[in-house]
Amino acid sequence: MQPPLTRRSLMATGVGMLGVAGIPCASVWAQEPPHDVTLAEDFDELWRTLGERYCFFAEKTTDWNAVHRWYRPRALAADSRDAFASIVSDVLGELYDAHTHMSDPPANALRGPYFDLWVEPDRDGSAVVTSVRESSAAADVGVRVGDAVLAVDTRPIRTIAAGVAPRCLSRPDPAATSYAYNIATSGQRGQPRTLTLRSRDGRDRQLLIPVKKPTEVPNVESRLLAGNIGLIVIRSFADDAVVATVDAALLGFKDTTGLVIDVRENGGGDTAVARPIMGRFITEPKPYARMRRRDGVGFSAPWTEMVEPRGPFTYGQPVVVLTTRWSASMAEGFPMGMRGIGRAVIVGTPMMRVGAAVFPLRLDRTGLTLQYSAEPVYDVQDRPRWLLEPDVPVEGGADILAAAVAQLTQHSVRQGKPA
Repeated sequence: MQPPLTRRSLMATGVGMLGVAGIPCASVWAQEPPHDVTLAEDFDELWRTLGERYCFFAEKTTDWNAVHRWYRPRALAADSRDAFASIVSDVLGELYDAHTHMSDPPANALRGPYFDLWVEPDRDGSAVVTSVRESSAAADVGVRVGDAVLAVDTRPIRTIAAGVAPRCLSRPDPAATSYAYNIATSGQRGQPRTLTLRSRDGRDRQLLIPVKKPTEVPNVESRLLAGNIGLIVIRSFADDAVVATVDAALLGFKDTTGLVIDVRENGGGDTAVARPIMGRFITEPKPYARMRRRDGVGFSAPWTEMVEPRGPFTYGQPVVVLTTRWSASMAEGFPMGMRGIGRAVIVGTPMMRVGAAVFPLRLDRTGLTLQYSAEPVYDVQDRPRWLLEPDVPVEGGADILAAAVAQLTQHSVRQGKPA
């Protein structure tokens, strides 16, 4: 694996000292009045770094030079740190990438996309709900797959979406439109929202979605299902303790006929946590992913990420991994890797489609922090992670766990084992 690349190492080696157009940044900064220097330098650092290191320009229609022309004067005119932060947030929105965002967005900002609903724009200007996050307040109050969102807080959804859509595109992109509708549906940070919905049968209704206080739940839970099938729910790959907890669960499931691993509510984490878990299912080293790194105008040569076998025993029975739209980042890499090493079938919906490892960036003068997609991830057959599809799709709000159990039961029957 290549060594980690940070903004500090980039600056230390002189990378990024030219703008995308090849203009020395110092000559641009020298033209700014003294009171603009702080914001000018932070904006230029943001634009230059992403211009050289962001990895999905080929998949977007973003005109990055147009971003510079449109936003730089507005950034320099900002009269406060919060106003500048809003400009930075808008710049990142031009990339319509859920994995590229501020770490500390302004308090009054709209939520990021895919907060509790996944929607797709319809031709009539509404947004059709295709997935509802199971643990969310939206699910609690009765938002359902198939509902059409007509308005948020009485404002037409198409009007809100038009206001947040990227404005610096070289040509229209349906993905950018979808991204804008998902931001519009999510509402404002820290605030309840009222959705005006149209049901599949044509009835209109309004639902108030309150702000739901997060419930404390463990990162890992496990239980035995009917048919001697083990279930391990992993809600995060961000804590090293997850590995030992999964190990303990596997010990209890050593003699089960199959295993379900549920990452439906998992927002991701670190490969250093996910990889040793994968190692419990193999007896020899195996590749599980391929990666590249953006390096100026091109990409590095790909390298292969490997999994090493681990543990006092190898779990050898069939495994199913459950996914939804809220399986994100490493919780997409884990199902992909388990399939890549030949040890799992993926059951559920497509995932969040964030297809890269991220790098952090801190703007030194204002102290604003953000992350951006930097290293695209591919499966062992070199297919992009952001296009990953489940082996057994379960759409329309159907029971994903039941589909997984059916998959394992059918396998047992085929093998001549008791169901």
